[in-house]
Amino acid sequence: MASRAQRPTPSATYRAPQVAGRAAFPVRRALCVLSAGALLAGCSAAKEGGDDIPRVTRWADTTVNVVSRPMTAEGVTAATALGERGALRTVVHDVATGAPLWAERATMAGRPNSMGVQPPAIVGGMVVAVEPRPNGKKAIVAREAREGLERWVRPVTATYGPTACGANVCLTELAGGAKTRFTVLEGATGRPLWRVPGIAEVQHADADRLVLLRRTPRPAVAAYGPATGVREWTYPLAAAVGSDADLDGGWAAGVADGMLLGYVGPNRKGSRLTSFGYFALRLTDGRRVWSRPGLLRVHPSASPAVAIVGRELGKRGAYGGFTRLDRATGAKGPIVPATALPQDTPWWLSFSDDLANVGFLAGRRAGTAYSLARGNAVTADGMRTWGFCTVTPAALKLKGGLKGFYPTASLCPYDLAGGRRADDQTIAPPSWYTGATDGWRVWRDEKGALHGVNDGAGTIPGMYGR
Repeated sequence: MASRAQRPTPSATYRAPQVAGRAAFPVRRALCVLSAGALLAGCSAAKEGGDDIPRVTRWADTTVNVVSRPMTAEGVTAATALGERGALRTVVHDVATGAPLWAERATMAGRPNSMGVQPPAIVGGMVVAVEPRPNGKKAIVAREAREGLERWVRPVTATYGPTACGANVCLTELAGGAKTRFTVLEGATGRPLWRVPGIAEVQHADADRLVLLRRTPRPAVAAYGPATGVREWTYPLAAAVGSDADLDGGWAAGVADGMLLGYVGPNRKGSRLTSFGYFALRLTDGRRVWSRPGLLRVHPSASPAVAIVGRELGKRGAYGGFTRLDRATGAKGPIVPATALPQDTPWWLSFSDDLANVGFLAGRRAGTAYSLARGNAVTADGMRTWGFCTVTPAALKLKGGLKGFYPTASLCPYDLAGGRRADDQTIAPPSWYTGATDGWRVWRDEKGALHGVNDGAGTIPGMYGR
């Protein structure tokens, strides 16, 4: 039920942190401008109330401990951060300056830990998140994006969390029960517009259709009219990757060139794996363009809408080589064979900035690199690659009995030939990892600090989507 607009409660008060070593408030008095190659290039003053605010090209807030992926839209970036004594909170920053705008308590209610910490949603000039309420219950709360003023509230018992779906808010409600349903709420008011039974995840939304991945006994991709809920088309995942496709193995999707490019991961059932692989569907009618069963998504990796790099995996769990697919046709490129991997030491995966090369990090010794375009070995000398900062992350210690959650995995630059971290750890990760919104790329580093850079990358999905 929607409620009247209210002033933020005292818990919404956000003490201004230091942004890159300078005061972040008031934003019109002191804005620090960072360049991509320097920690602090300079700081300029602007007149109170004037328009001569310097353009910020890079910023960082090292006082927050962000644990979700950041969401960026409509001039703000919002994320879920870890506060004192394991409490979660929503933190909102101005994306153009890095100035903190407000913060409010946050929580999760019924979200599986395999999905990670829920980020807020940004819809119609509002930030929407799950919050604990004074009565001890939980609710979906929409607040003005820049001021934090409460606009509407919808009580919830168990939900995977809100997601932006065009001008509306989508969420799975009553998760885990017999009455589980996917609900579309009017973004401006929180009023329910339509529902479908069961669990569903938003894969794409535009003015014409809302595309969902439905987690039913026979999982399918389905498109609906965003305002009416009238179903336009349905495509069963069994037809794309195999009859026993199981979404418990994970999924990913993105849109490019009028196609939904999707992935369904394998789930182990006893000694066998469920069906998995990549596929492409036409957005207009749901017809399959191509499918590539048996190809495993690797990590780290780009969104399927940006690039598809996978590894062959047999039904009995035998790993094969690495390859890059042509997004338009699903055709495989040259294979980097499994024999190319380090054989006598643990290794982990990395990629060059442009995804042209795959690098195998072996820890404290020189790594190896291969061209994805040709499948042959290339020199690792002077090559910087990007891999996970750690492959043994620690679980978050969260308040309220929330267990098994980990922070969103960050990428670090590596000197592949040296087998170690690169000397300069301030380099912005590549756009295929961060994504971009109107040129702004925002990410969390391995310590939870929030960073933003404007390098003209346009708008593209990152590793974790949009």
